[in-house]
Amino acid sequence: MKPIRRLHPDLIVLCLFQLATLCSLQVGASDAPLPSTTADIERQLEKGRKIYNFYCYFCHGYSGDAKTLAARFLTPPPRNFIATDPERLNKQRILDAISNGRPATAMKPFRDVLADDDIEAVTLYVHTAFVVGKQPNTQYHTVENGWYEHDRFRDSFPFATGEIPLDAPDDSLTDKQKMGLQVYLESCISCHDRSHVKDPTVNWEPVATSYPRLGFKTGDSLLPPDEKSGASPFAKHDIAPSISDLSSVEQLGESLFQQNCAFCHAADGTGKNWIGTFLQPHPRDLTDPKVMATMSSEHLTKVIRDGLANTSMPAWKSVLNDEQIDAVVRYIHRAFHPLPGFLD
Repeated sequence: MKPIRRLHPDLIVLCLFQLATLCSLQVGASDAPLPSTTADIERQLEKGRKIYNFYCYFCHGYSGDAKTLAARFLTPPPRNFIATDPERLNKQRILDAISNGRPATAMKPFRDVLADDDIEAVTLYVHTAFVVGKQPNTQYHTVENGWYEHDRFRDSFPFATGEIPLDAPDDSLTDKQKMGLQVYLESCISCHDRSHVKDPTVNWEPVATSYPRLGFKTGDSLLPPDEKSGASPFAKHDIAPSISDLSSVEQLGESLFQQNCAFCHAADGTGKNWIGTFLQPHPRDLTDPKVMATMSSEHLTKVIRDGLANTSMPAWKSVLNDEQIDAVVRYIHRAFHPLPGFLD
C-alpha cells in the first residue's frame, strides 16, 4: 500500500529521543546500524508503517489496539500495543516476536517472509508509534487504498466509532442512521467487528466477506470512478459452492466452515479472498489438487484441532468439539477436494 501522508512530527522527535537513549546505553534492537538523521528516521518509520499496514493490521488493528474481528477469534488475543507499558515491551522483544513468533499463539515467525531490514523497520514503527507514542495510524479509507468518496458512508461512521451502539433500539434511530447501520453490518463489520454494543453478552455471528468492494484492486492500480459499482476481484470468492445433497453432518460442516473458516480460506475454499491475500503464508487453497495431494482426512483433522506452526492457522480445539471438527472435514471433502479416508 502507498504511504498516505507524512508522519506526525511528534513521532520523529520521539524516535530521536529513543535512539539517543539507546546510543547512550549501547543497547539496540539488533546489530544493524541505527538511522542517524531525521530524514533517515522518517523513511524508516514510514517503511515500517507500510509493512505493518499490510501484514499486521488484521490482527493488531490499524492503531495497534487489537480491536479487530480477527482478534475476537484468537486465544490468546493479539497484543494490544497501545495498552502495553513501554517498560514491559522494548524493541528487542518486539523484534524477537516478529522474527521468531510466539509459541502457543497465532503470532507466527516472519523471518522467512520479511527481510531483516523490513523487520527492523516495522519493529521501530510499532514501538515508537504504538507502545511509546500511543499514536493513531494512517487512515485506511483513502483513494490510494481503493476507497472512492468514503464520506458518502458518513451515516455508518457513528457505529464504527462506537458513538451509537449496534444494538440501539430501532425506534431510537433516524432513517439515515438505520441505513448507516445496515451498511455497517453488511460491510464495515468485516474489519471493525461489532464495535460498541450495550449488551456484550449477545452472541454476534459475522458473515465472512471480502471487503472493501469499492473498486479495490491488488497492487497500485485503481478502477476509474465510473466503475465503482462495488464489485471487487475478490467478490467471486465469497460465493459458497451449491451442493443440494449434503448429509446432515455435512450441512453442519458447511455452516461451521462458512461462519469461521471462510474468513481466511474464502467461501469457495480457495483462500483467494481479500483477507487471505494479506496473510503470509497464504491460507491453503482447499480446491487445488497439487496443494491437497498429500492431505488426508486424519491430517486435516489434526491441523484444524491443533493449528499449524509458523502460519496464521490457529488451533480450534477450544472452539469446536470433535464432532464439529469432523463435520468441517467432511464438508471440505464434499465441497472442495476429496480426502483419503472417506468413502462417498
